[in-house]
Amino acid sequence: MSDPAVPLVPTTRKPPKRKARQLAKHLRAENPDYAYLKAVFRHLRTELEVEVQREPKRLPYVPTEAEIRRYYEEVWTGRRGQDIVLIKTLLFTGVRVSELVRIRLVEVDLDACRMRITQGKGAKDRTVPFPSSFKETLSLHMDAQRAKGADFLFESSWKKPYSTRGVRALLARYAAKAGLEHNMPPHRLRHFLFTWLKTQGIDDALIQPYSGHASRTSLEIYSRVALADAQESYDKVIERFPV
Repeated sequence: MSDPAVPLVPTTRKPPKRKARQLAKHLRAENPDYAYLKAVFRHLRTELEVEVQREPKRLPYVPTEAEIRRYYEEVWTGRRGQDIVLIKTLLFTGVRVSELVRIRLVEVDLDACRMRITQGKGAKDRTVPFPSSFKETLSLHMDAQRAKGADFLFESSWKKPYSTRGVRALLARYAAKAGLEHNMPPHRLRHFLFTWLKTQGIDDALIQPYSGHASRTSLEIYSRVALADAQESYDKVIERFPV
């Protein structure tokens, strides 16, 4: 005879869909919305002592400076002006590919060396800088785009903005030509920029609004990656440590 103090665990569970129907009968009278259901099930997890199982975040692969140089050398050798400007824009600004393809010519301020990102991730607007050394090249590209009647910074010959898929394919072609072991999707160029800024000692408070991350906590992943890459620099300066 089983101990009544020990709860019996059913050998089989009811299918989730059938259990959902049963719960729906109890909840329908509450006229629930998403926020209400989310709160109810959060408390239900607490009542049942069910812990949320979160997978540990994997560190992103960040290209080395040597890989970036090798990659850009292939881009430069190709002598395709629009490709050069597009890849430099990704490298200099760290914008997401979904943001890149929506940048309009009027959102580029050449005098201030800034680009406005409208309705980026989280439906937020922000401004990203680019180096003054890039201004002349970017200006020539923009003049050529205006001459074609373009509205966006990057448009196809059909006068339509580039697609995110098209940008990814373009970057992949150059990675293959460069013979890189790893592919070079847009987010890797973004990871490289922010990791490099961290190794240069740029504070999170400055990188956060520039990157479009919701919080400084989101930047911790770049700090963790940067620590390994900063080891060589650390070894050089530790000899001057006053202790």
